[in-house]
Amino acid sequence: MADIIDTSAFRNGLKIEIDDHPYEIVEFQHVKPGKGAAFVRTKYKSLLNGNTLEKNFRSGDKFVKPDIEEKSMQFLYKEGSDYHFMEQKTFEQTFVPEENLGDAKNFMKENTDVQILFYRGKAIGVSVPNSMDLKIVKCDPGMKGDTVTGAMKPATLETGFVVNVPLFIEEGETIKIDTRSGQYLTRVTG
Repeated sequence: MADIIDTSAFRNGLKIEIDDHPYEIVEFQHVKPGKGAAFVRTKYKSLLNGNTLEKNFRSGDKFVKPDIEEKSMQFLYKEGSDYHFMEQKTFEQTFVPEENLGDAKNFMKENTDVQILFYRGKAIGVSVPNSMDLKIVKCDPGMKGDTVTGAMKPATLETGFVVNVPLFIEEGETIKIDTRSGQYLTRVTG
């Protein structure tokens, strides 16, 4: 029998199933009005399409824990609109359609270790590390004396993603990117 989750167990990141659809709780708040029954104001995100919904659930409502598994895999290559991954212990390969990758596709280069989310045996999403070191393949050259505080310029990374970097960063350098926000963090030396 599937695990049952009560609203009292709600926490950010908890995965629940509603109408045969997996969701992740983004935000919740237990509300106890002066009059009437207590409820839980909840914001939750679909794990299949990324839509965010808001709903109030009665305190004590029960939900099924979804059949979700997370596997550590390595990104191999992209073919058409499919991204191919391999489990390193069993060498089992799977692919994930581009529309299920979200922003992760902007930061994945070959041989990147990622977490693949499976729902009922089907790959539905990919999580990349919080930061990635990526090489700049196209960037306007910095001018001598360009030291204006906070000034930025666009740079194209080896994955094709464009990020704003400080003026002193040059083409060919490797930089660290925050994959959660898509922002430049620092230059990588060595």
